Amino acid sequence: MPVTILPYGDRALLLELVAAGVGVDVRAGASAQVSAAIRAAGPRVTAGLVDIVPAERTVLVTTRPGTDLVALRADLLALLSAGEAGPGVDTVAGEARLVTIPVRYDGPDLDDVARHTGLTVAEVTAAHEASHWEVAFCGFVPGFAYLVGGDPRLEVPRRSTPRTVVPAGAVALAGRYSGIYPRPSPGGWQLIGSTSAVLFDPHRESPALLRPGDRVRFVASPT
Repeated sequence: MPVTILPYGDRALLLELVAAGVGVDVRAGASAQVSAAIRAAGPRVTAGLVDIVPAERTVLVTTRPGTDLVALRADLLALLSAGEAGPGVDTVAGEARLVTIPVRYDGPDLDDVARHTGLTVAEVTAAHEASHWEVAFCGFVPGFAYLVGGDPRLEVPRRSTPRTVVPAGAVALAGRYSGIYPRPSPGGWQLIGSTSAVLFDPHRESPALLRPGDRVRFVASPT
């Protein structure tokens, strides 16, 4: 996949992922795979890096003071060029974790989602549970993962009126994404269920339960 690399201040580079062809969407999970490939690169690339932040179609690379951004840009272009990035991305992506999330399909917007999609409530929940979800990127609040790879029949608009408070553990849909609210917060996604899984705990060794590149499986649970 072609990548455009732009300066982002004096200590960062912004990688823009470009799909091949006008109107062609960037593939699901591409930014997470590019990020993984960079992390797996040798010290020539990683020595000056502070953080790598994947978003939907971009990856932000921040660096230590004094890092030569011109040289780093050249190294990243070489790493991610055709024939070099492919094997590295595939190898790292193959090591992604599978995280199982128990979910009660008891959300207040299930009937609305069924109307939007033309499915029954049972078909909505079955499609959500059977989908091969993947964490594309994280954002919004700590621990919130944007999941892609769902059944295309589940694509629904956000609510016309957002809720002022969505409870922690709410499982939701919006556009092509699914997500889980880590803590009570405002939100406009369609709520289809709830989970007892703790998405973010600052006291854990890895505070966020879900990380870019992880695969996620939802399993219906009565409790």
